[in-house]
Amino acid sequence: MDSAFRKKVAATRARLAPLQIGSQGQLQEWLQDWDYQPGVDIHHRHVSHLYGLYPSWQINVFDTPKLAAAAQYSLEMRGDESTGWATAWRINLWDRLHDGNHAYRILQFLLSPGRTAPDMFDLHPPFQIDGNFGGTASIAEMLMQSRPLAAEGAADKFEIDLLPALPSAWTKGSFAGMCARGGFEVGLTWDGGKLTGATIKSTGGRAVTVRYGDRTTEIALKPGETVQLNAELQRAS
Repeated sequence: MDSAFRKKVAATRARLAPLQIGSQGQLQEWLQDWDYQPGVDIHHRHVSHLYGLYPSWQINVFDTPKLAAAAQYSLEMRGDESTGWATAWRINLWDRLHDGNHAYRILQFLLSPGRTAPDMFDLHPPFQIDGNFGGTASIAEMLMQSRPLAAEGAADKFEIDLLPALPSAWTKGSFAGMCARGGFEVGLTWDGGKLTGATIKSTGGRAVTVRYGDRTTEIALKPGETVQLNAELQRAS
C-alpha cells in the first residue's frame, strides 16, 4: 500500500548477509568464515544460523541441496545432545534433512530419564516448555511436512510431503486431522514403512502438490472438498 516504504524495505533486505558455505563445508554462522577459528565453540547448543533449514524453508533438500549439505555438516559438528529446547530443534533440523532414523535417535534422548520428567515435562533442566513444543513438532515433521512453493509474500501454491522422515522403527501407523500450510487437513496410513493411503481436505480451495518419495501429484480442491489417494498418489475416490 505504501510504495515508498516498500522500496525502502526491499533495499534494506537486499543488504542482508547471504547464506554462505565456509571453507570446511559448513553453513557459515558469521559474515566472515570464523566458525573454526581458535576459541570458537563449534559444539555450542545454539543453532540459530540454521534457521533457514528449520523453521524456515529457505534451505531445503529439493531446491538448495548444497546449502542443505552445508547445514548438515554444521549440525554434525554441533552434536546431537544438548539442553531440552536445543535438542528438540536438532530433531526438527534432521527431519528437514529427511533423516528420520537420526532424528529418532535424538528423540529417544529427549525422552530419556533425566531429560523428560515422569509427567512428560521437558527438563532443560529445569522445566523448559520449548523442549515439549519442539519435541512434538518434530514428531509431526517426521510424518508430514508442508511448504509454500510460490514466491515469498505471494504464496498460493503449496507442497505436502508425506512421511518425509519416517523412522524405520515406526513400521506401521496412522494419523488424521494434521494441519498443513495453505489450508489443508491431512490423514494417512502406512504399513511396512510404506504409505498405504492418504486423505487430503482443503479448507481454503488452493492448489497443492502432494509428494511421497520421488512421486508427486497435482491436486486442485474446492473449499471443503476431500480427496483420497492410494500408495501411488492416484485418486482412490
